[in-house]
Amino acid sequence: MPLTPAPDEPEDDLDDLPDTHPPQPVYYAEQALLGALLLEPHRLTDIAGIEPASFSNYAHGALFAAIRALPAPDPNHHAKDTTWLNAVLTAAREHARGLTASYLHTLIQICPLPRHASAYARMVETEHALRTLRAHAERLAHTATDGTLPHPVPTTLAEADALARAVDDIAARFPSHSGSLPRTPAPPSATNSDNDKEAVEEERLLLATATAHPADVEQMRWLTADDFAHPLHAGLWQCLTALARRRAPVDPVTVLWEAQQRGLLASGAEPAELLDLLSAPAGSAEYWGERILQRSVLATARHVSLRIEAFTDDPAMTPYQLILGSRRALAELSAARARWHHATSPAPTTTLAPAPTRAAAPPRAGPPRTTAPPARISR
Repeated sequence: MPLTPAPDEPEDDLDDLPDTHPPQPVYYAEQALLGALLLEPHRLTDIAGIEPASFSNYAHGALFAAIRALPAPDPNHHAKDTTWLNAVLTAAREHARGLTASYLHTLIQICPLPRHASAYARMVETEHALRTLRAHAERLAHTATDGTLPHPVPTTLAEADALARAVDDIAARFPSHSGSLPRTPAPPSATNSDNDKEAVEEERLLLATATAHPADVEQMRWLTADDFAHPLHAGLWQCLTALARRRAPVDPVTVLWEAQQRGLLASGAEPAELLDLLSAPAGSAEYWGERILQRSVLATARHVSLRIEAFTDDPAMTPYQLILGSRRALAELSAARARWHHATSPAPTTTLAPAPTRAAAPPRAGPPRTTAPPARISR
């Protein structure tokens, strides 16, 4: 059924535009879905879970919005008349001027089977879920590396919560089923040389200060060796925590000896250098520990975002694998979040309950007073 072209229809339609990037499979799924709906508009009742924004192509989204907005025509009249198609084109061109009657005709022609419209819609929905999750992961990565934020960890964790909600929303639309775990290789951790230098200096200050004040080490169980950027510093922190928990003497020499027992000197570290490192305390151990933990939380968030981005870039990733892999990645950040809250939450103050007040005892009764009898006057 030929469509009536619009009076100001451009000579070049969407098919004539130069395509610098070959279309992805979802592009053809979108075309098939739109062709099915244009040919058999009643198929729209079988479509659920997608919106105009679900389409990767803006013109496709505008066309879907127009199809959904207009009442479906009578099937018998639609098979003989193009009135409804012309109305769809007019409505869609208000938002996508590049749409033409010839492109709608192309969509109708290339649709394999209109009765498969729900399957095409599921493909569109799947790809939209990937794009949505990738956008959240990119925002998380940007926030985790934004050095201008006054409170980087709470802001980053808020973005992580938004990403987790997006995963839950996708899980609600794609029921779980048995399947394999994602096999997408984990991306390498991103590093920054300037931040590395700052991290190394803060770790050195923590180790020296904790050696001088070993009692503080027991209060810093929220800090682990994995939070350290430098492997030697991570090993020295393990030495310090081991000595503190054994109630052993702690000073630069005992820490050095513990490091030797643990094989840390085999990496080429010089004993004199370690003694110098451990003998220059400054500030508070808890302050340096929180700085190191903050850096670790942000680095974990950055790595989680890269991991989820890698999932969304994998063309073989199924919705089930995407959900499972994303939740496992976010679990790593949840563990770091719990330690951050432990480190930064104020210690609970123990308020002693007031001692119960006793009722005032009544005055103790003394012995009964005896009134001396009047003296007898002898006559």
